[in-house]
This record gives sequence, C-alpha cells and structure tokens, in this order.
Amino acid sequence: MAKIIVVYYSKTGNTENMAKLVAEGVREENVEVILKSVEETTPEDLKDADGIIVGSPTYFGLPAAEIKKLFDESVKYFGEFEGKIGGAFTSSANIGGGNETTILGILQMMLIHGMIVQGTTLSGHYGPVAIGSPDEKCKEECKALGRRVARLVKKLRG
Repeated sequence: MAKIIVVYYSKTGNTENMAKLVAEGVREENVEVILKSVEETTPEDLKDADGIIVGSPTYFGLPAAEIKKLFDESVKYFGEFEGKIGGAFTSSANIGGGNETTILGILQMMLIHGMIVQGTTLSGHYGPVAIGSPDEKCKEECKALGRRVARLVKKLRG
C-alpha cells in the first residue's frame, strides 16, 4: 500500500493543526499516512515513504531550522528520493511575512532530491498558507493538498 508521511514543525500549534488536516485529506484517498513532528522524524522515515508533505512556520521568509536540518541529514540518501511525491504548507503571523518563499524553500529541497511536486490552479498554488490559526478556506486547502498528493502517489506508485 502507498504511504505518505506528513512532517511538521510547530511552536504555536497552527502548523500542527494544518498537518492534521493534510493527513485527513490523505486518509480520504485511502492511502496510509504517518503524521510526525520533525523532532521525531528521521531521514529513514522519509526514505520509506512514497510521498512526503512538509509543513513549517515562516521564519524570516524561510522554513524553520529544524526542517532544514532534516533535509540536510537526508543527503545520505541523495538520489533515493527520485520520483517521490512532495508537497508543502506554512503558517505565519501576517500576509506579507514570506509565506510563499517558505513553501518554495521546502519545494526546492524536494526538487533537488528529484521529487515530483504538483501545483494547483486553485487557491494556494504552491501550498496552503495560514495566517495565524487556519481559517475555513485554509482548512479545505490543507485537505485538498493531502488528497492531491495521495492521488498522485496512487497513480505513480500504485
């Protein structure tokens, strides 16, 4: 069975809430999902998944250091993530806080690993963004991200 890991870092609980919604979207597609904080995630956890969805708060327009550290440690498996499906999401304190650059930072790390990332023509083109606690629109975008990655994993991985 296909497996997706949803990894997040959260200090206030906003990104964690988003991660739970993303995982809910994955489950709606009948795909196994593992939900883990970055502190309890290893590079091996990423290697063992068919899909990887990562969430981070926006800090100075970039992902949290804990997220970057996980990707830095995953370099020992460089080349082995080729073809895995990826996605990203973020939360921040305000609209102009570097939200899209944070998501793009996560996606860049995934692309360098050779992963596949699918955008959307709907809202949240790169991935969902919450300003503070996720509102109703953001909640749906999080679930949609989970469903989108799960559907793509099923198509490409079986």
